Amino acid sequence: MQRFDAIVLGAGAAGLFCAGVAGQRGLRVLLIDHAEKLAEKIRISGGGRCNFTNREVGPANFLSDNPDFCRSALARYTPHDFIALMRRHRIAWHEKHKGQLFCDESAEDVIAMLVRECEAGGVQRWQPCRVAAVRQATGGGFELDTDRGAVGAARLVVATGGLSIPKIGASDFGHRLARQFGHRVVEPRPALVPLTFEPAAWAGFVPLAGVALPARVAAGAARSAVRFDEDLLFTHRGLSGPAMLQISSYWRPGEPVEIDLMPGGDLRACLREAKQVSKRRLVNELAQHLPARLAEAWCAANELGTRPVAELKDRELDALAAGLHRWTVRPSGSEGWRKAEVTAGGVDTRELGSQDFQSRRVPGLHFIGEVLDVCGWLGGYNFQWAWASAHACATGLSPG
Repeated sequence: MQRFDAIVLGAGAAGLFCAGVAGQRGLRVLLIDHAEKLAEKIRISGGGRCNFTNREVGPANFLSDNPDFCRSALARYTPHDFIALMRRHRIAWHEKHKGQLFCDESAEDVIAMLVRECEAGGVQRWQPCRVAAVRQATGGGFELDTDRGAVGAARLVVATGGLSIPKIGASDFGHRLARQFGHRVVEPRPALVPLTFEPAAWAGFVPLAGVALPARVAAGAARSAVRFDEDLLFTHRGLSGPAMLQISSYWRPGEPVEIDLMPGGDLRACLREAKQVSKRRLVNELAQHLPARLAEAWCAANELGTRPVAELKDRELDALAAGLHRWTVRPSGSEGWRKAEVTAGGVDTRELGSQDFQSRRVPGLHFIGEVLDVCGWLGGYNFQWAWASAHACATGLSPG
């Protein structure tokens, strides 16, 4: 049986980075992944340019049942550290908005960089390679039965990701492994995902598919409500765009989402002023502030659009403005795992050490990345969590 100091399961962002760092620290590392293609989630991210981090990362940008767990790792490996790595590999990047950093050329550059880091550490990679069984060895450490034979290591790092986007190989392997070793798993759910509505309830909005506009969205009880100011996109089945993806991580089935379709503006004041000076129909006046198709659909639903704005009563204008500023919708569900960018929930972090991500139940067992109950915002936060958790784990590993 071949033996290593550490075996890393999962050659995604966290697994590749952890293996490379550990290998360069002198550990004999084996990296195993079942997928045919390497790091497919990196490859498709950011429209193919990989939103690899965010300058503004902090604990408040993450959702977890144990919110303080991420603090240590994020503080010890920052966006500036990963940017420095990119510069050492001469990978050009740019900032879009809200601190989001993307490759100038291709996400392939990040994958190639991580592979080079693994090569520099002498990491062996078996891919594709299926793991049939994992068990604790009699004398300590772990033994794995794989397509390429049995293999053992003192340390086992689970970096198998979550359930999002199954068509590129996502599975619940990491969650099943955690449960096998007695760990609690916080119920996984799709996150950063478009929300959907019952067809009958959404029928009037289907013609708006493709309409996008800035919006403010909120979910949760008043005192603990979470809000995002981002672009909103109408689809044939519901609502998407960065605004809805962000709020989806916090939304729970049955709960409403409140949407301000004119954030930062005062539509009531605008309409009352227009009433005094404009000869336009209400729909045309409203189209000065909203996309024309949305203005038409909204007025049609309220049966006010054909009337001149000057003829409408103040209370009618006020009610219309209030509805647009506080549009309350109740999604029936989401587009699910096939379109979710990440997984919320996962291995309970209360059963891990925050310094090295080692299990408190099973010595030598570590969990990193998306398999954990740590879910970041849209905009590079989840990749930074992958780098930070991987680095914390790798620097905490020691030869077996």
